[in-house]
Amino acid sequence: MGAAGTEFDNEYDADQIQILEGLEAVRKRPGMYIGSTSLRGLHHLVYEIVDNSVDEALAGCCDMIQIMIHKGNSVTVIDNGRGIPVGINHKSGLPAVEVVFTVLHAGGKFGGGGYKVSGGLHGVGASVVNALSEWLEVEIFHEGHIYKQRYERGKVVDRLRVIGDCDSEKSGTKVTFLPDKEIFEETVFDYDTLKQRFREMAFLTKGLKIVLLDEREEEIKEKSFHYEGGIKEFVTYLNRSKNALYEQIIYCEGEKDHVYVEVAMQHNDSYSDNTYGFVNNITTPEGGTHVVGFRNALTKTFNDYARKNKLLKDSEPNLSGEDIREGLTAIISVKIEDPQFEGQTKQKLGNSEARGAVDNIVSNQLAIFLEQNPNVAKLIVEKSVMAQRAREAARKARDLTRRKSALEGMSLPGKLADCSDKDPVNCEIYIVEGDSAGGSAKTARDRATQAILPLRGKILNVEKARLDKIYANAEIKAMITAFGTGIHEDFDISKLRYHKIIIMTDADVDGAHISTLLLTFLYRFMPELIKQGYVYLAQPPLYKLEKNKKIWYAYNDEELNEILSEVGRDNNNKIQRYKGLGEMDAEQLWDTTMDPEHRVLLKVTMDEETSSELDLTFTTLMGDKVEPRREFIEENARFVKNLDI
Repeated sequence: MGAAGTEFDNEYDADQIQILEGLEAVRKRPGMYIGSTSLRGLHHLVYEIVDNSVDEALAGCCDMIQIMIHKGNSVTVIDNGRGIPVGINHKSGLPAVEVVFTVLHAGGKFGGGGYKVSGGLHGVGASVVNALSEWLEVEIFHEGHIYKQRYERGKVVDRLRVIGDCDSEKSGTKVTFLPDKEIFEETVFDYDTLKQRFREMAFLTKGLKIVLLDEREEEIKEKSFHYEGGIKEFVTYLNRSKNALYEQIIYCEGEKDHVYVEVAMQHNDSYSDNTYGFVNNITTPEGGTHVVGFRNALTKTFNDYARKNKLLKDSEPNLSGEDIREGLTAIISVKIEDPQFEGQTKQKLGNSEARGAVDNIVSNQLAIFLEQNPNVAKLIVEKSVMAQRAREAARKARDLTRRKSALEGMSLPGKLADCSDKDPVNCEIYIVEGDSAGGSAKTARDRATQAILPLRGKILNVEKARLDKIYANAEIKAMITAFGTGIHEDFDISKLRYHKIIIMTDADVDGAHISTLLLTFLYRFMPELIKQGYVYLAQPPLYKLEKNKKIWYAYNDEELNEILSEVGRDNNNKIQRYKGLGEMDAEQLWDTTMDPEHRVLLKVTMDEETSSELDLTFTTLMGDKVEPRREFIEENARFVKNLDI
């Protein structure tokens, strides 16, 4: 039995490598193959090679993968799988390994011979990485010999040759490559991004050990991920900043219609639904048939149980899926032979058989779990009923707002100083904390294109509040009305009134907290605004330096030191450390923070490939548990500058 729970044919030889087409287009249009030539595309190269090793693990032939980032930003990936075949592929007359690295769409993932399931991008991985690298070397350990081949920008430099001997029991593949500076905008790998991705991969492949080493600094960083509990441990990890509603992780596993299904879930006392779908270890941020099947099973099974055990009265309506999923953390992982993804980005699964398989397995096994654990079942139903009542109260509040809007012609919040231009492309809104900063901002702004919305005090922490409380909060209502898009199921991006939403807070602890509260609200209720790049953080300066009637502004300590080096360090220097926006007059605020010609804005971005990690960050920072928050701050303290404590 393989790791995916299905029988695998361990025959994996040279003739199972099939050739579909050539490689020339990759260097011309890299974005078509790896998404982009930005940092995200750069990391994708590593994922492609690691995916091939994970496929060996799914086939039950590999339990260890090591990834090393070397000085100079080359990367090595080593696995103890079967090793890429070294024999001659008869269709091409070339060694199979050369076909894998030089021909697009060549791999053991077609025709079902080498792999039953695989996560790699249809076999394009190795050849695309090769095409986009200055050089790539592959070593294969096979039957007591070490084989090696080198390529430069996708072209063969050395023929495949034996360079030494190894233990006859040893097998596996070692790939080292250097991303091409001609292709990539940035060629410096981010250790934390890779760490998060490999942690997720290890959770999804129980028993597989993944080790990440970063050799670029004096002190080598090493992180090892190995989870015998697989996705059950994944749920525990994601819930660590929350209070679990019950101890057990509900786990369902099985196979139906050639789809292997694994589901783990647990409720916590929060109010958001964190359900993550994976297909052959690839995240599906937009869900798909496997997630639909899971939700159907959950809703039907809980309602059946609640009715049968009189936890819902006859007069009460059924619980909605939304009610049952309040505070749920769930992982749905399916392994499928021929996954069909909707769209180029592989973000949504389309296979109809996945829906039926997940629905069937979860319905049957969850029903048994609820019968055997009536206390847990009762807790979940009670929480769902509370959610239903809050949702109903929120609906009434929302309907009232809608009716008012229709009668009053969508009246904007009184404290909003709107801009005169009505084209959203030209317009931006500053969310400013407090009346004093709001007053300066209103005076400083360009009235044609810049709107100002001052918020009084700290906004509601949405991690700790239900929908009805959120709709009743004046500051949140003001933002929803000003943006114009609505939230949740009412959200419509085409109604967005400003194409830049700029959070402008003081550069201190309170300001950072308010920014995080605002970002948490946007992430939970209007995530598309972040995904589509409409959200920014203003960067007010930290220092003002005055000397001989000349003024300089510095945005950090380094800049201040650079300015002082230029102008000289003496008693004529008057240095002011800004504690808040209120200390600046309107002219200074315009010059430093609001003038599009000179200001510094940070765009808030969101990587959907590590969305579970992003979710964990928000719940760690905004949740009730102190210990995970302290650990998070300690781990990330090196990124925090100019924090007043």
